[in-house]
Amino acid sequence: MRIRTALVHGGQDYDPLTGAIGVPIYQSSTFRQEAVGKHKGYEYARTANPTRTALERLIAELEEGEVGLAFSSGMAALSTAFMLFSTGDQILVGEDVYGGTYRVLTACFSRLGLKSSFVDTTDPAAVAAAFTPQTKALLVESPSNPLLRVSDLAALAELCHARGAMLIVDNTFLTPYWQKPLTLGADLVLHSATKYLGGHSDLVAGLAVAREKEVGERLRFLQNAIGAVPGPQDAWLLLRGLRTLALRMEAHEANARAVAAWLAGHRRVVSVHYPGLPTHPQHALAARQAGGFGGMVSFDVGDAALAEAVAARTRIFLLAESLGGVESLICLPARMTHASLPPERRKALGISDSLLRLSVGIEDVEDLLEDLEQALEQ
Repeated sequence: MRIRTALVHGGQDYDPLTGAIGVPIYQSSTFRQEAVGKHKGYEYARTANPTRTALERLIAELEEGEVGLAFSSGMAALSTAFMLFSTGDQILVGEDVYGGTYRVLTACFSRLGLKSSFVDTTDPAAVAAAFTPQTKALLVESPSNPLLRVSDLAALAELCHARGAMLIVDNTFLTPYWQKPLTLGADLVLHSATKYLGGHSDLVAGLAVAREKEVGERLRFLQNAIGAVPGPQDAWLLLRGLRTLALRMEAHEANARAVAAWLAGHRRVVSVHYPGLPTHPQHALAARQAGGFGGMVSFDVGDAALAEAVAARTRIFLLAESLGGVESLICLPARMTHASLPPERRKALGISDSLLRLSVGIEDVEDLLEDLEQALEQ
């Protein structure tokens, strides 16, 4: 099935008892067994739940992988993936990742002896130079958060595999509708499904898809052992949200393109970060390896006080963390989503106090532009 059809019909068998089109919410923690060890595929809901199974099958189909897994949050998916590795192993990480990723690696997994080193993943030569005999994986966001930098996933996959390491890609910003990292050679794809996949700011969940069954089964063991899984209600909400992903992602991108182009011409805007702009340094790469550029835009106004004022003045762009919902959001990454990064690190990366990040929603684009205009010009 093509992706638009798969989003509507994929991952599910219609209810054999009633013929219900929607996947039922199996609100049960345990399941009756016919005899010891003889059951219908379900024993205990931490291990598996039919609503969650439908979701896991669907995301595996959409990402064109072997095994899909659902988690209670994007950070739960990421942290479970890190449990694939052992004390003394090293993970290379894109230097401008989400602040929560930086925090969990440097404050939590470092205490368990898992080493992390941060590198510019837009430069394959720099990545190659960062490898050591202990390097077991490279984690990359593409586009990155919040500077929207794009990395060559096929080149990075080849580089990793030549050295016996895994490539892990956070595909939250583009989703499988626009980008499929596994088809470019990645070994594992992660999502904060709270964002575009759910799409309505009404759930918290994470997803992972492994390209090979062996990696997927190792993750499934960890998923069950650690137990950071979503309940059936959240799995059902996510299934429902995914049905409209194609329509939403196209609307997000159309609005983001217009907003980015408008910001690029505004007298108070110093710089705009959006892969869909021809001036973006990785624009050609983004166009080649993905089907679209997404709905995230960041821009710098050159003055921290002005940035704070703009964030306070917008009326349609709501001041909030998170992203990917149908409503437009605005935030100050240095003080919100990336506050866990040390100030000197933010400065080195270009995450200034005057940087604003937009999650462009699906409202009327003229209303969005007028909102930004009044906020910038007051």
